[in-house]
Amino acid sequence: MKKEVIGKCPVCQSELKVTEITCKKCKTKISGEFDLCKFCKLDTEQKYFAEVFIKNRGNIKEIEKELGVSYPTVRRLLNEVISSLGYKSQGGAASVNKTEVLEKLSKGEITSDEALKILNED
Repeated sequence: MKKEVIGKCPVCQSELKVTEITCKKCKTKISGEFDLCKFCKLDTEQKYFAEVFIKNRGNIKEIEKELGVSYPTVRRLLNEVISSLGYKSQGGAASVNKTEVLEKLSKGEITSDEALKILNED
């Protein structure tokens, strides 16, 4: 079983710092205060979603199919990952890009019912 560094304190959810790293080969140790990468700050579920998103090249239809969820759920999960990475998530009705929705509809990535539902959120 692969062990990964956790990014948040299990007690208070604050950001953790790495204070020592060791070379597996020569056993050299380096002490200090090191930041974790942004992706280490994602929880297990968010890392899995990011992996599925990347594997499917952001194709929402394929992500929906693989995860067995709806477009709004994919969008919510993506917004959570964006937020956890430290970026402002557009989220909510203000973020509906009508052109993007119509492009997805024309490519068959979403159904007309899904497009209507998304556009009506606006």
